[in-house]
Amino acid sequence: MTLQAPIDRHTHRVLRAATLELVEGEARHRFPSVLHAGEPGRSVCHVEDPPVVDAGLRADVALAMLRRAAVLSPRPFVWLTRAGELSAHDDDLRWLGPTAWAGASLGSPVRLVVVTRRGWFDPVSDVRREWRRLRRRPTR
Repeated sequence: MTLQAPIDRHTHRVLRAATLELVEGEARHRFPSVLHAGEPGRSVCHVEDPPVVDAGLRADVALAMLRRAAVLSPRPFVWLTRAGELSAHDDDLRWLGPTAWAGASLGSPVRLVVVTRRGWFDPVSDVRREWRRLRRRPTR
């Protein structure tokens, strides 16, 4: 399943929060890719250091993460944080199939969204949101 424009308000809030979490939490220029399942602040993570090379193992990791994330969030999201630009990279494509399979096996249509410091995008539909300087909104 892919994101279609316009995206709903909840999805926008979750993906903005995932981007902000990366901007505020990762100071290094180069860092390993991290797969997340759940929602920012309530997610399970898999750090790709070293990268998982086997597609079957990636599918098992994604399935286990989605099972745990379903306890934390009724509508879990799956996102990959990585360094670099908002264009498709090998890491994105390596996780695309296994996360789709894991979601389908649980009867939960999930989509992989890629998050960088500049914003987020869906590698299938190319729906995206970019920011020049993302800041935390003041609390009211």
